[in-house]
Amino acid sequence: MRRSVPLTLAMGAAGLAVLLSLGIWQVQRLAWKRDLLAGIEARIAAAPLPLPGAPDPEEDSYLPVTVTGTLAGPGVRVLASRKVVGAGHRLVAPFETDDGRRILLDRGFVSVRDSVPPPPEGALAVTGNLMWPDETDSFTPAPDGDLWFARDVAALAAALETEPVLVVARSVTPPSPPVEPLPVDTAAIPNDHLGYAITWFSLALVWAGMTAALVRRIRRGT
Repeated sequence: MRRSVPLTLAMGAAGLAVLLSLGIWQVQRLAWKRDLLAGIEARIAAAPLPLPGAPDPEEDSYLPVTVTGTLAGPGVRVLASRKVVGAGHRLVAPFETDDGRRILLDRGFVSVRDSVPPPPEGALAVTGNLMWPDETDSFTPAPDGDLWFARDVAALAAALETEPVLVVARSVTPPSPPVEPLPVDTAAIPNDHLGYAITWFSLALVWAGMTAALVRRIRRGT
């Protein structure tokens, strides 16, 4: 009996320490993620720059840029959805810049209730952000004609014969309704660390309560 109580307390303390440490780690991760998101949001909203000569997916992700040029074709539709609006498509098209480059331009969103308009003719001035979205996995269907199910910069660049560079439009002048630009933001970057922390701390509380109850039962000899 005397040996059981110390052993139970030791095991309870060890388990409690592990659960509390996991909760504390998630609190630290929460602070890190908030700082990361704040940095990304500041970068997104910074003053736009000319398009770099050789953008790097790591160094230049979310970089705000301005480009001028013309659309070089209708491009493709990428299945997407928006809250309230519902299902629709992102329009991703080849864009020829005034300095002779050919890149990808995410023009924006069109609801399935609207017909996809022909690409506008003439010069366009675009302000947006560089992005290399990671939206594909082993379950992503292959493209069906001009309908794609996720954005894959490398695959899109190969299909549309452009550089593997994607500008997600924040504004396009002149605009071409019903196409509505979908600016880059951090909404798709998960930040679930607060929930994880609450889970671990709750388990720690339950563990402490179960340990206390077990110790009482041992002392009573039941």
